[in-house]
Amino acid sequence: MPSPDDPPPPAPRAWQVVLEHIERDLLDDTLAPGDRLPPERDLASRLGVGRSSVREALRVLEVMGLIRTGTGSGPSSGAVIIATPRGGMSALLRLQVAAHGFPLDDVVRTRVALESAVVEDLASQGAPDTAPVRRILDAMDAAERTRDEFLTLDAQFHLGLAEASGNLVITATMAGLRSAIESYVRIGAARVPDWAAMSTRLQHEHRAIVAAVEAGDPGRARDLVRAHIIGYYADAHLARETATPSEGTKT
Repeated sequence: MPSPDDPPPPAPRAWQVVLEHIERDLLDDTLAPGDRLPPERDLASRLGVGRSSVREALRVLEVMGLIRTGTGSGPSSGAVIIATPRGGMSALLRLQVAAHGFPLDDVVRTRVALESAVVEDLASQGAPDTAPVRRILDAMDAAERTRDEFLTLDAQFHLGLAEASGNLVITATMAGLRSAIESYVRIGAARVPDWAAMSTRLQHEHRAIVAAVEAGDPGRARDLVRAHIIGYYADAHLARETATPSEGTKT
């Protein structure tokens, strides 16, 4: 118990007020992946801080892999929620990616191993709860979705499969690698000449993976997710490069 003579704890710095407000909304489900944050001016006015403090908080959230920011005006501007807080392990991995980056081939191989294990486990469970990932796929089908919005939801779909498996270590690892995965997927998307055809194909593959999981077929689910990840990597002409978060780039 603190004594009455103890000095009061220091007040949080202004950018921490913003950070805690946004993280609280994420944890309370007031904000969810795909939602857009209010403009800097509105956040600053609502929380009684300067716009520079809002920008500092957004930079921290972006490094942690919780938001993606875009400059300018239009549908890709502002800050968009791309993930929810997942604990210390994933935060540590996100910071590692932000600071150093990982070789793209290593990210792809790790993703294949993790997601193969996820869908095999899910398919073996018997009647897994796939409703949340099906809702994400339905949202991705909306005709008005921009490419960036589609890719944000795509990342949430893959993370949603990991969450549905109930394996907390794999889920935290997937969440931590999200920035690296999104970086190379968005780079690849910019190289695809017919994005409409590619997004249709990706959705067909997503639904086939979920169908195999629901049918209780671990081998087919594993083969489908492996072909899905490696096929995109090949068709988007991704070279051996470093997968690091880049501004305006993120699946």
